[in-house]
Amino acid sequence: MPGTRSARTRWIASVGAVVTAAALLTGAHTAGAAPVPGTGPGAGEAHVVEYFDGPGGTPRHTTVPAEVPASIARHRTSGPAPGGAAVTPVQRTGPVSGRLDLVIMGDGYTAAQQADFHADAQATLDHVFAIEPYASYRGLFNIWLVDAVSAESGVSGDPTAGVVRNTALSSYFFCEETERLLCLDTSKVTAYADRAPASDIVFVIANSAKYGGAGYSFPTPPDGATYHGVATMSSDNPQSYLIGAHELGHSIGNLADEYQYAGFGAYPYPSSESANISVTPELGTSKWYRWLGEQDPTGSVIGTYEGGDYYETGVYRPTSTSLMRTLASTDFNHVGREAMIKGFYTYADALTSTVPTGTRVRPGQPIGVRLAPVTGLSGLKVTWYVDGKQIARATGDTSVTPARLGATRSGQRVTATVTDTTAAVRDPAVRAATSNSLTWRVR
Repeated sequence: MPGTRSARTRWIASVGAVVTAAALLTGAHTAGAAPVPGTGPGAGEAHVVEYFDGPGGTPRHTTVPAEVPASIARHRTSGPAPGGAAVTPVQRTGPVSGRLDLVIMGDGYTAAQQADFHADAQATLDHVFAIEPYASYRGLFNIWLVDAVSAESGVSGDPTAGVVRNTALSSYFFCEETERLLCLDTSKVTAYADRAPASDIVFVIANSAKYGGAGYSFPTPPDGATYHGVATMSSDNPQSYLIGAHELGHSIGNLADEYQYAGFGAYPYPSSESANISVTPELGTSKWYRWLGEQDPTGSVIGTYEGGDYYETGVYRPTSTSLMRTLASTDFNHVGREAMIKGFYTYADALTSTVPTGTRVRPGQPIGVRLAPVTGLSGLKVTWYVDGKQIARATGDTSVTPARLGATRSGQRVTATVTDTTAAVRDPAVRAATSNSLTWRVR
């Protein structure tokens, strides 16, 4: 069904026909329109990527070959193989099964420059996690650095298209003759990402001051991988981190792009699965009706603004601008924040315990639970139940015994539940998604 496909899938299916039609009318591609997919490699031999012409530019899309150019591919890095790559836990807040695992690796850093990579990675993290809701929910992430050692410093295409360097991930500017598009060998990324305990999202930081990057989103992870998205960015350009922040909006929040291309015309689909795109202009029935009229972090007011998901008419976004519309904005709107929070909890659980839920506990045995170290916008609330009945006096406790809750008979169920009471969530379905429970039986 068209209405249930993601924005990326719909774009692949429709953009060729739309842009071709525009070209027939104008004699050329309409300015700002996406390139036509299908003119490059066939299915399974290319990736759809998003890129950014400049720090304040509107993103664009294109297809790129899965394999790097032969002039770059023929180089074989003399650095350590992926199997020997060092892994550093920058942040480990809980088990990988209950966290969103972000893996960061560098390209174009020699063995002598690994300390520089670590410093650049930390700077990127500091910038990305200063943006809400990343800032408040950083505690739901585990973050891993993987040292990809390159034979040469810098990356191909910097400063000019003819420059070729031997690097671990084969990163290169001028991808598909687009200067700011920074592509790489995803099979090499997978080999290094597999060194980390887990990988849901990957950042690749290129050792370069040249502005550029790309966003790869994978509804299904590539062969041999577990990650759903890769964002590439330059290390020493002060605005490149926004590429990563924007791309996580797709990979984690399932957010659609809020910009449009000239010449795309009317939205051809009956609905959109993304929280920040609606085909309903009526204020009282839009997806974000609970937020209508609110002053927004982007400086706008929540309403229905026409244009988005690449189309010009018949489709609406919540605000005039946001980080999902242009990198000139450094904020998600309220609707985007709510979707991101839901996405965080899709990957992560706020409540964990070292007491296995598959074992029986004695009436006097302490049961301790741990809350993820979230801050700011978040508001975690723990409640306890015995056989489904809430024990109000234990609300907020992180350590109890079954006996204290009144559970002393064999087979009784003790349950701890956490819910995020954050004011950044208004949709009851999203609120429910923030909750997780752990249950034990008394022996």
